[in-house]
Formats: sequence, structure tokens, C-alpha cells
Amino acid sequence: MAEITAALVKELREKTGAGMMDCKKALAETAGDLEGAVDWLRKKGLSAAAKKAGRIAAEGLVGAAVEGAVGALAEVNSETDFVARNDKFQAFVAAVSKLALSTGSDVEALKAAAFPGTGRTVADELTHLIATIGENLSLRRAATLSVGTGVITSYVHNALAPGLGKIGVLVALESTAAAEPLSALGRQLAMHVAAANPQALDIATVDPKALDREREVLREQARTSGKPEAIIDKMVEGRLRKFYEEVVLLEQVYVIDGESRVKDVVAAAAKQLGAPVEVAGFARFALGEGIQKDHGDFAAEVAAQAGR
Repeated sequence: MAEITAALVKELREKTGAGMMDCKKALAETAGDLEGAVDWLRKKGLSAAAKKAGRIAAEGLVGAAVEGAVGALAEVNSETDFVARNDKFQAFVAAVSKLALSTGSDVEALKAAAFPGTGRTVADELTHLIATIGENLSLRRAATLSVGTGVITSYVHNALAPGLGKIGVLVALESTAAAEPLSALGRQLAMHVAAANPQALDIATVDPKALDREREVLREQARTSGKPEAIIDKMVEGRLRKFYEEVVLLEQVYVIDGESRVKDVVAAAAKQLGAPVEVAGFARFALGEGIQKDHGDFAAEVAAQAGR
């Protein structure tokens, strides 16, 4: 019997794409025979994950979880929207979202965490789920927010199940105000974030590169007026205010009433609640954003499957 070394397990993982625990078990079952372990995994349907790994996964679910003063979002992708309605897939996303409360936004740490009730890691459980469902699945990202004093609220748009949907939002409010009305404010702000998609919390946190790019575009537009550079500088700064109103949460028009600025809504709420309220942060995940979806040639795909 060959010694079951870490290198042997690694080689089997690379050959099959199966999870580490499954590879260890396969090697134990086959007395360390690598090719026998490959066949064992194939018979169990656990090596199929490797074949599916190259397929684009841009559907799936965003999960949100809040526990005390900590909130987490996690995005798990699938190839088709149909999988989002699968009970096992939903249970996986919900569990991963809760695990992210303790592992934070580090996806690799989340993948290495123990998945409840299985004896497997999150990564290995995902591999097992790929073999079960028959699609490529990907744990793409996670984010967490926390507060010292205050509340974390979540909102999931068009939820398929509690805490699971296509857009997930967290809002962190620092305040000594009563939790219930503070949470109600946080939920409304989270709904605003879902709709308005701000890119920064306040003007100070706008991405400097994005700001420089916008300033240069506005400067070139202003130069067509033929005005002196000193006037152009003032025109640019004036037009930047419009840019801030589009991308900065506290500067945006509040979607709930369509009139107030978010910063004014927060200030009015603080006055009503009798304690200062600070929006300490927000996080927003929209399913599949930034992933290049493969639309493909559907007719050719059908023809290929028909053997033509």
C-alpha cells in the first residue's frame, strides 16, 4: 500500500477537481492507488466538477446574514437561473453567508472554513454540490460590516427565500438610539442603496482615479466654451457636484421620497431619535455584476447535442 501523502492528495485533486476530503477518502479506499482513486471518484460522480469548472457561472444567489452587530453578504454563482431555486443550493448559500460573519470578506478563509454537519470544508462542499447539481458553481466573493454601537441592517431585493436573492445590501449605522427605529431607518437606506447603486459613502471616499477621470472629461467639455482657464476650473468644480450626486450615497436624492438628500434624511432621523446617527458603511452585491456572460449560439448548441 502506497503512503497517502499530501503530494498524492494534491495530484489527485489536480487530476479530478474533486475536494480534498473526497480525494483522501478515495486514496484510502484504493490503498493509495492513484488511478484506482480516479476511477473511484468517477464512479461516485465526484470528478465531474473538473469538467464543469471552465463553464461561465453568472447566475445564482446573493445571501445576506446579520447577527448582532455584524452583517455579511456572500455571492455564489451558477450557470443557470434554474439552480437558484434548488433547495440544496439555497441551503448552501444561506450557510456560507452565516459562516462569512466570522471569516470576514476573505474568500479563501471562507472556503477553508468547516461546512456545518459535513466534515468537509466550504470548498469541498461546493465541489460535492457541483457533482450533485451538475453545473459549475463558484463562491465568488463575500463582504462584512460591523458596528461598535448601533445596528447592521440588510435588504435583499426580490428575495427567493429569506436572505437570498439577486441583490443584497448591508447598511451600518453607528448610534446610541433605540435599536428598533434605527433598524427601520437602516432598512430604508438599504432599499435606497439597492435602487441607486452608490459607489462611495461620502465625497472623501470617492475613488481618486474615478474622480480624476471625471474631472478631465468635464475639463475637456468646458474648454469647448472658449472661456479662460480660471473660469473653466470653476465650471468643472460646479459640474463635479452633479457627479457626486450620482455616485455618493450621502449626496444622492433619497429614492423613498424623491426630494431629500440622503444626508438630510439621516440628520432628520437623528433629530427625531434624539441621538446622533452616522452611516458607518454599506455593501451592495448585485448578482453576476462584472462577469462576462456567455450568450453563445443556442441553435448551434442544440444541433451539437443532437449529434449533427
